[in-house]
Amino acid sequence: MVDMRVFRDEVSGWAAGGSSGGPAGELAARLGVRTAVLLEGPSDLAAVETLAARRGRDLAAEGVCVVPMGGAMSVARYAGLLGPPGLGLRLAGLCDAGEQGFFDRGLTRARAPRRGIFVCVADLEEELIRALGTPKVEEVVETEGDLRAWQTFVRQPAQHGRSREQQLRRFLGTKKGRKIRYGRLLVEALDLDEVPAPLDDLLASL
Repeated sequence: MVDMRVFRDEVSGWAAGGSSGGPAGELAARLGVRTAVLLEGPSDLAAVETLAARRGRDLAAEGVCVVPMGGAMSVARYAGLLGPPGLGLRLAGLCDAGEQGFFDRGLTRARAPRRGIFVCVADLEEELIRALGTPKVEEVVETEGDLRAWQTFVRQPAQHGRSREQQLRRFLGTKKGRKIRYGRLLVEALDLDEVPAPLDDLLASL
């Protein structure tokens, strides 16, 4: 049975120039895809899908495909393929404040409205850490067996003088796959009435 992951993989191949848009269009029609959510990377994907599951949402069944683009610089390409010039899907997304310009320019080029894009103050990890508070994030780190690595990390000279929030945010990016894993774990640890506004508003808009 074809599922949304197949469509997402086909879109990634199309964006990379490895295929034409025909198969993606056919899959979109078969799956009833109506919305593409453009995200910078897989850690954002993990967070969005985890929150959707916690709220009892099945995004795929609702015709929503969440697409990690491999960086904000790819947004013009994905918006062109999936938005009005391409498959004609409604576009939504989540971005870091520092990358908002890429989204604005990409959506303008694709003639797509920007009202579905929600902006994190720094990035999603910073939003999640702030929402949870550093003690609770450190509890998650300890539960996951990363306490020793965390303690070693904060003793590094480069971390002296940084706030606990800054240290935690940097720690999550120091090992391959850690940001993805904690994208899920931090959302799982949230009270549902304390979800950061950009993430909460994105899901509510879909």
